[in-house]
Amino acid sequence: MILASHILSGAVIGENINNPYIVAISAVAVHFLLDFVPHGDYLDKKSKFQEFWKVALDLLSGLGIVFAILYFQKADFTFHQIQNTAIGIFFSLLPDGLTLLYWKMGMKFLGPIYRFHQKLHLIHYPDFAPEREFRLKNNLGDVFVSFLSIFILIIF
Repeated sequence: MILASHILSGAVIGENINNPYIVAISAVAVHFLLDFVPHGDYLDKKSKFQEFWKVALDLLSGLGIVFAILYFQKADFTFHQIQNTAIGIFFSLLPDGLTLLYWKMGMKFLGPIYRFHQKLHLIHYPDFAPEREFRLKNNLGDVFVSFLSIFILIIF
């Protein structure tokens, strides 16, 4: 899944669950469930550091959508709801952040989490398979999760 999909799903969890501990646990669990859905990725093991502008654009678009919805739709949001939404977003991104720390920073103690995360991505298609390429056909799950999350954030 792209980061925006994780951000949007984490925001939905944070907005709709009152307990911040359950928000954190649920956001991590949903992250792994979403990664189980077949999808393409815009970065792979051959990606260079110069390609990380894609990550920044992905983060900004996901966060921008959430903050626009909160600003224009949820004027009566309480501090607790904003806090839980932020917790949901943070923990929905945590597995990818830990993967980055292992992959690019060499933090070996994160190896078990990295390997588990990779298994979820590779369960349907191996690295560099055409189905892992980043294109609309391979990312319909991302599109569905994103639109569903936006719908829930706006309506509920």
